[in-house]
Amino acid sequence: MSGAEKNVRRRVITPTSDPHNTDPLLRPRSSQQYEAQPNGCERAFIQHNKIKWFWAPAFFGFWLLLYVTISIPACHRLPRPLTIQDEAKHPDQFIAERAENNLRDLVSLGPRVVGSRTNEMAALKLLSEKTHKIKSGTANEIEVDVQVASGSYVHWSMVNMYQSIQNIVVKVSPRGTNSTTWLLVNSHYDSVPAGPGAGDDASMVATMMEVLRVLVNSEKPLKNPVVFLFNGAEENPLQASHAFITQHKWAKYCKALINLDSCGNGGREILFQSGPNHPWLMKNYRRAIKHPYASTMGEEMFQNNMIPSDTDFRIFRDHGAVPGLDMAYTYNGYVYHTRHDKAEIFPRGSLQHTGDNLLALVREIANSPELEDSSKYAEGHTIYFDVMGWFLVFYTETEGVIFNVIVSLTAIGICGFAFKLMSVSSGIKLEKILKRVLHTFFVNLLSVLVSAILPVLLGLFMDAVHLPMSWFSNSWLILGLYFTTFFFGFAIVPAMYFHWTKFDKLPIGQRVQILLHSHCLLLAILTLILTICGVRSVFVLTLSCLFYTVGLIINIATKLHSKDVAWVIPHIVCLIPPFVFFAYFSHGFFTTFIPMFGRFGENLNPDLAVAIFSVAVGFLCCGFILPVLQLFNKSKTIICGLLGITLICFIIALTPAGFPYRPETNVQRFAVLHAKRTFHDADNKIRRQESGYFIMPQDRRTYTVKNDVINMTLAQRIGDDCEKEINCGLPLYNQRWHKTRKNSLWIPASEPVLGDDLPTVKVISKKELSATKIRYDMSLTGPNHMAVFVQPLNGAFITNWSFHQAPLRLRFDPPYFVYFSWGVNGDPLKFWIELEKPNGNLNSSSLELGLGGHWTHHKDMLTPDFKKFLDSFPKYTDATPWPASFESWIY
Repeated sequence: MSGAEKNVRRRVITPTSDPHNTDPLLRPRSSQQYEAQPNGCERAFIQHNKIKWFWAPAFFGFWLLLYVTISIPACHRLPRPLTIQDEAKHPDQFIAERAENNLRDLVSLGPRVVGSRTNEMAALKLLSEKTHKIKSGTANEIEVDVQVASGSYVHWSMVNMYQSIQNIVVKVSPRGTNSTTWLLVNSHYDSVPAGPGAGDDASMVATMMEVLRVLVNSEKPLKNPVVFLFNGAEENPLQASHAFITQHKWAKYCKALINLDSCGNGGREILFQSGPNHPWLMKNYRRAIKHPYASTMGEEMFQNNMIPSDTDFRIFRDHGAVPGLDMAYTYNGYVYHTRHDKAEIFPRGSLQHTGDNLLALVREIANSPELEDSSKYAEGHTIYFDVMGWFLVFYTETEGVIFNVIVSLTAIGICGFAFKLMSVSSGIKLEKILKRVLHTFFVNLLSVLVSAILPVLLGLFMDAVHLPMSWFSNSWLILGLYFTTFFFGFAIVPAMYFHWTKFDKLPIGQRVQILLHSHCLLLAILTLILTICGVRSVFVLTLSCLFYTVGLIINIATKLHSKDVAWVIPHIVCLIPPFVFFAYFSHGFFTTFIPMFGRFGENLNPDLAVAIFSVAVGFLCCGFILPVLQLFNKSKTIICGLLGITLICFIIALTPAGFPYRPETNVQRFAVLHAKRTFHDADNKIRRQESGYFIMPQDRRTYTVKNDVINMTLAQRIGDDCEKEINCGLPLYNQRWHKTRKNSLWIPASEPVLGDDLPTVKVISKKELSATKIRYDMSLTGPNHMAVFVQPLNGAFITNWSFHQAPLRLRFDPPYFVYFSWGVNGDPLKFWIELEKPNGNLNSSSLELGLGGHWTHHKDMLTPDFKKFLDSFPKYTDATPWPASFESWIY
């Protein structure tokens, strides 16, 4: 062998039986052909390691089908109502037909406004007769009391005064009991002006009356007494509950509460407040309830004033320290506080649903050992939610913190382990994998940001082009307008990232997994942060992390995580339970809130709020679903198709289908007062007097009626008067009107008929207490709904008065708002005010009073001109009218 031959390196090919380790050029043809042949399932779904594009509609349709066939029916499922004929077979159960008869009897009386004969006489008589017809049974006995009370307290920044309002109080006790720990059950029988009040709250009164009958007639004795409070002044607001808990002889024995109210007409009653700090109540709820429907998130939203309503629960909690459960109807809130809140549309199944729950719950709590000394069981907040109405999940806040932390850290750990396995299977160093993870994490953050901004911009645009609330009647438009916009923003950012980095060595399947893992890490971090902040509703993020982590563990255990597409199957299967639950949860959320946007007032852009809600719900329901779109061929085309849906829905919003309102079912609300305003100068001479229609819009689209309503083009914003006159010179009805007063409208009109009982203040005496102090003793007379606005003048300030002390003690800004109403006794309200003027000039004006009068239940006082004006409102509106007055005096 020559030297040249010695230096030649020869390649020796070692035979191997493993075709994967064979040189591709030398691999047997049969092996190559075998590897290239996909099976039948792969041929149907997969092409070039991606899912064929035409399966995308099926992918979207699958999730939509789950929502329509499982989540929505679960949200509206009601039990079969029992009839009187069923009573023989069910002698100790709630009979919905009897409750329905109670409901119809009460609603047939008409609107039950505090101070009206209907509320103070007819309704009181009806309910008294019904309770007296229930005779004491062999195991339990009944006692009835009628309370007439006067008092005051501060509601928000308003002094809320009442005189001679009425309650019907019924106690059911086991015979021979000496128990001093009782359960309180409350609802109200009064209603808003011009509203039949079937849902709010005659339905709950009717339910309580039937539960009362069953308990008294039952052979099962209660362990502790139960007090049923039928309160006659909740809409004023919340006066009768204050009267009971602060003055009634039985109040001191009430150690727990079940409060029943409504912001809708029918459906299922939701438990949205519990405690506070009494988890034993939720334990009893879980044991007793037959049809659970409850949400911690509803409680946190309500307690953070995100819902434009209030309930008596606040009064019992704040003024009586009584822990309890707060439940209410929320379905069909379109008719809430309108003339369409009728008994005829209230579902009998709703009465059965609430009756079954209330009867079982009353028995459970009244017989519970915790009731005897509830202070021992004040252990902190709770986290609770129902699952599809099937069962209740409940745990303490401490257990929730532990659960959140364990799930979050586990999710982070499993994702980290998945990154390591990805490094091993791909042959790419772990450092490079983690670098890709970091990039993808920021891409995911950017997608979240873009997907949030786009719907918000659309919400602002819809309002700017005068198309807000196009979804008010056709709520599916929200899905087409805001959800698809969110889906597009969430999916297009990673799609563009994958396109720009398409030559990455990692297969697309593993890159999508990194995107999903990054989203899981984001949720885990958010969960830990919100847990530290004490947000109990963060349980929804925890559940999302939990189910994704379970799917990831299955993929790792089965080694499907290394496959290009097959890993999607366990991933989707594990996402079905949380998606169905979140869709159920979110549907109830939107069913509750969409009608509320018709009464949030003109200050709120409802489309902006809906956009934000859509982002939150989309993030929760679809955060782990949308990244799967990246596995489809033509993924960017599919994603851009979502914008096409948005465009179609926008066009629909321009058509009559996008008009928000419908007669009787989805109405636009206005409060319309035929008012007379009179202003006096320092010499008490009239300096200004005018009459007109004072209009308080309840939603954003006031301009909708401008071409229909008489003289609406002459309407003036009242804002200028707010700079010149005390309290804008308006007869404001309550605190909510006070907050939105600058958006109200004024149309000049003929003088209203007000009667002889105009609000009048008489100065009984005026005393100089010192060189700088002065005292006025006064008396107020007038209709049974009045407002007094108190404004010190010329450097004076109020040092003391006979009204509630909180506004002075807490240094509220004047003018001070005192709301006063009376029920059966219109005797003058006597009060005094002490002022101090540091300059000592007591001869100059020291005080201005604004007096508002409201004749809320006097239909006979509506003038022909006013009726003609009201008739000009379109049929799709609900205008609540009454005469009113405002008069200012300077002292």
